[in-house]
Amino acid sequence: MRIRDWPVLERPREKLVARGAPALSDAELLALFLGSGLRGQDAVTTARALLNAHGSLRALLDQPIPLMEGQRGIGRARACLLTAAIELGSRFYAATLDRGEPMAEPGVAGDYFHRKLRGHASETFAAMFLDGRLRMIGFEEIFTGTVDKAEIYPRELCRRALACNASAVIIGHNHPSGTPDPSLADREATLELRRVLKCIDVRLLDHIIVGDGPPVSLAARGLL
Repeated sequence: MRIRDWPVLERPREKLVARGAPALSDAELLALFLGSGLRGQDAVTTARALLNAHGSLRALLDQPIPLMEGQRGIGRARACLLTAAIELGSRFYAATLDRGEPMAEPGVAGDYFHRKLRGHASETFAAMFLDGRLRMIGFEEIFTGTVDKAEIYPRELCRRALACNASAVIIGHNHPSGTPDPSLADREATLELRRVLKCIDVRLLDHIIVGDGPPVSLAARGLL
C-alpha cells in the first residue's frame, strides 16, 4: 500500500502537521526526506530498513556523504539533503544562543557542546565565552589532539578569554571512544584551569564532556 493510501493521520506529513515533529518516529522523519522508497516499498519501509541495517538514526547520519550515498534508497541527492538538514538544525540551535539566551542551566551548554563536538574523530577541546549575564559572546575549538588525548594550554585559554572580555567560561571536549565519563586527568585539568582563570578574574562555570548519549557536566556531578 502506498503512503497516500494510508489513513490520513497516519501519513508522516499529515501527522507532522497535526501533531508536530516530535510525534513522528525516526523512520517517519527519515521517510519525509527520502520522499519515496525502493521499488515495491513505501518510504517508511525503506527508512525502517536503513535504520535496522545501521542500528540507529545517528549511525546512519553520522556517515560522510560518500558512504551515505552508497546506501540503497539514499543516493547523492538525498545524502546531501540529509547532511544539510543536520547542519541547518545545528545552526538554528546556535542562533537561539547567539540571540542572548543565558547559560543558566548545565543542560543548555551541554546540548550546544554536544552538537559542536559529537562528530569529531579526534579529541577536541573547546571553550564558550560568556558575558556577565552568562550570555554567549564566543565559541572556539582551541586544541585538537589524537583519538584519546588533547593537550590543554591554560595560557592560551586565558588569552582567548581576555580577548573576548569574558566574565565566565565553559569548557568542553569530546571522547571519540563514546564514553563521556570524566577521567582523573579530566578532573585535574579542570581544577587547574579554574585556578588559572581565577587569577584573571574569569569564572570557570563548567566542563562538558561529549560522547555517546547525553553529555556529562562536571559541575552537575560536583567535580568543579
